[in-house]
Amino acid sequence: MSADWVGYGYAALIASGGVIGYVKAGSTPSLAAGLLFGGLAGFGAYQISNDPKNIWVSLATSGALTGVMGKRFYGSRKFMPAGLIAGASLLMMGKLSMTLLQKPQES
Repeated sequence: MSADWVGYGYAALIASGGVIGYVKAGSTPSLAAGLLFGGLAGFGAYQISNDPKNIWVSLATSGALTGVMGKRFYGSRKFMPAGLIAGASLLMMGKLSMTLLQKPQES
């Protein structure tokens, strides 16, 4: 078993985005959402590290962030932070979807 380094990096990006939003703008909701979704993404990466087919928490987290931040990006047209998080979440959903489409390995 190998660690899901992409998933852990994604979780760190989400959590650090919430912290940066709090430090720069004093946004408590940004901090709470960043830590909540970063924690969920980190938990999902942990689950994938233990069982590569257990992608559901990560898929739900990245799907929710794709929708919410994609809508914010569409409305504001500002890349930071909404466009960055929506893009990273969309890429994460693609990575996880590819896991579902792979044929099981024969042992």
